[in-house]
Amino acid sequence: MGEAISGDRVRVHYTGILEDGTIFSSTYEENEPFEFTIGERIVLESFESAVIGMKEGEKKSISVPPEAAYGQHKKEFVFSMDKTQAPAHIELKVGKKLHVRLSGGTTAVATIQAITDDSVILDANDPLAGKTLEFEIELLKIL
Repeated sequence: MGEAISGDRVRVHYTGILEDGTIFSSTYEENEPFEFTIGERIVLESFESAVIGMKEGEKKSISVPPEAAYGQHKKEFVFSMDKTQAPAHIELKVGKKLHVRLSGGTTAVATIQAITDDSVILDANDPLAGKTLEFEIELLKIL
């Protein structure tokens, strides 16, 4: 049984935990291991790096600062939209995610942070931006 190297397809279980103990993702809870190829960059680079050198059955814990994860929370990604700009068929409620068109024509997913009489406050930051992420990783299989 060897160690995982770049280019290997691997199957892992993991739990992602915020500093306050909140679990934000867990393949154990979903009862569905996660497979990826090391080096394809479909997971955080820190996560890939942690798996390199692991053996089947090995467990490891890592901490990933915001700069190596989803970046810092950016105030410029929080903005107000006039309520009249929201499509009439969409129920506006705090926590709901909307696809919005930004200046320059690009689109983003934004989360409703607050609703006032006239406007909706949206946050287009990734929900994990600005957070240190802790991962408990278990290498199940090198495929």
